[in-house]
Amino acid sequence: MSQNTADILKDHNLRVTSCRRDVLSSFFKRQEALSHSDLEEELKDDFDRVTIYRTLKTFLENDLIHKVLDDSGATKYALCLHEHSSESHHHQHDHVHFKCEKCGKTNCIEEISLPMVSLPNGYIGKDASLLIQGICNKCS
Repeated sequence: MSQNTADILKDHNLRVTSCRRDVLSSFFKRQEALSHSDLEEELKDDFDRVTIYRTLKTFLENDLIHKVLDDSGATKYALCLHEHSSESHHHQHDHVHFKCEKCGKTNCIEEISLPMVSLPNGYIGKDASLLIQGICNKCS
């Protein structure tokens, strides 16, 4: 991680709180998409579920994370910062997500963009998602 969590929060004009720092640290440490329950389990000794939920909502609204749907229908969240970048980056969400059948981790594959889909008249697209399942590079 090229920036510390406090700097990242400040770069997004967010107040630095212990919950925000710890949730952000969890994403950096785990390097995968996390669900609310993943974070709740990891941080249960320090924060209640509502505080974690509000933190995720704030991160979503400020483009620190984006939603990822996995094959179970559960909502997971993935970090929107590029680790190698020393500056904040407005993340594009039009990329592929990959879920490993062995380890169960879901990751963003930002090198592959989703194709542009032309919708019929009267339809307004807001979000698109593509989940590919298989074996990740660490498990193969």
